[in-house]
Amino acid sequence: MDSNVLHRRAFLGRGSLGLGAVALAGLADPRLLRAAPARGVLTPPPLPVRAKRVIWLTMAGGPSQFETFDHKPKLAELDGQAMPESFTRGQQLAQLQGQKLFCLRPMFPFERHGENGTEISSLFPHLAGVIDDLCIVRSMTTEAINHDPAHMFMNTGSQIAGRPSMGAWVTYGLGSESENLPGFVVMVSTGPGRSPQPIATRQWSSGFLPSRYQGVQFRSDGDAVLYLGSPSGVSRQQQALDVATINSLNRHHDSLVGDPEIATRIAQYELAFQMQASVPDLMDISGEDASTVAMYGCEPGDGSFASNCLVARRLAERGVRFIQLYHRDWDHHSLLKEELPLRAKEVDRACAALIRDLKQRGLFDDTLIVWSGEFGRTPMSQSNKGPVGRDHHNKAMSMWLAGGGIRPGMVLGATDELGYAAVEDVVTVHDLHATMLNRLGIRHDTFSVKFQGLDAKLTGVEGANVIAPILV
Repeated sequence: MDSNVLHRRAFLGRGSLGLGAVALAGLADPRLLRAAPARGVLTPPPLPVRAKRVIWLTMAGGPSQFETFDHKPKLAELDGQAMPESFTRGQQLAQLQGQKLFCLRPMFPFERHGENGTEISSLFPHLAGVIDDLCIVRSMTTEAINHDPAHMFMNTGSQIAGRPSMGAWVTYGLGSESENLPGFVVMVSTGPGRSPQPIATRQWSSGFLPSRYQGVQFRSDGDAVLYLGSPSGVSRQQQALDVATINSLNRHHDSLVGDPEIATRIAQYELAFQMQASVPDLMDISGEDASTVAMYGCEPGDGSFASNCLVARRLAERGVRFIQLYHRDWDHHSLLKEELPLRAKEVDRACAALIRDLKQRGLFDDTLIVWSGEFGRTPMSQSNKGPVGRDHHNKAMSMWLAGGGIRPGMVLGATDELGYAAVEDVVTVHDLHATMLNRLGIRHDTFSVKFQGLDAKLTGVEGANVIAPILV
């Protein structure tokens, strides 16, 4: 037996006075129980930093580009006619494989806005008002064609579960600027009246990175974090004593075994203690100016996407590094004309308000905003009669970026005349990730972690390119 190992009973007997002293010191100076902002492994970042944080607005379900940001007049001309086989022969389809394919016209008109006359759907009048701040990418592609693998690929760069999400990679690399909130926060909202596919927690997993870098989900209504309050009869002073004592034990154990998950446990105990005070303050927006709340178009704490956008701005102010908002219910295999306007209305005003709010607070220029689904939609109808919709599609999708070193007021890329495939300035998910990392000051090609004997990267081994034309 190693004579240097202090056995549990002896440690508890000899260390009780020391533990009490640590706990009392923590009560005298609460900063001793405060979770220090986590330093990243890339501190300082290797590249110039244009964005300090990311707000990723994820439209879960796959918004149709034909009714949002990619106008296709030719598709309207061919409405109801057979889709030319030259486009689809030998191509992968999700639910239309082997069926007779009919062209489906865009359901809503497009209008020109801004200094460059950028065309977007009439469903987005508020985004039209900030169009000169947006960079629209019409040539985005992905590899996955069904929802969960597509979310995995968009979040982690792989369709296989178990890889770290981008938010985890970023907080691992850069750390957090917040002492009392997680570095990576996730919120989920759903429009009323439908039951869309669930969003699995593995979408914000830390994968093979230490678990302290996984995303923390805040609930959109009710208590943001469950069990955050103190049990009845337990004071904050008593909890401080418990945290100090438990973490002293954990630190001693960590000094013996060097397990990174013990360090995670220590940090999470400290962070949870701080969150008991910080989260209620974060979610209490009663002090927000009435005009700001009205700009977002929400009732505070109503669980809507708009309310979550307002919370996202508050998280950004408090130093949270990566904020991801999921808004579900964009999966329109039918009822496209009836349902899509509802989803657009739920996000349009809030997205524009978020941009304006960040601007007026001096946060826009160093906040990277990304708006995207997990894939696009087919130019063919899911049905040639009844309440029509569109199938999943991975060869073309539209998205936009803003702030954080992104060139404003521009459109990148194009699809063919029917919108079936991206044909000009084609962008992959790995390219998007490489570009986001670049704006944060990270080189995607050298940012790696050893996993199963390989240098694992967010951008994979297939190759990725920073999207240079959209950078400033």
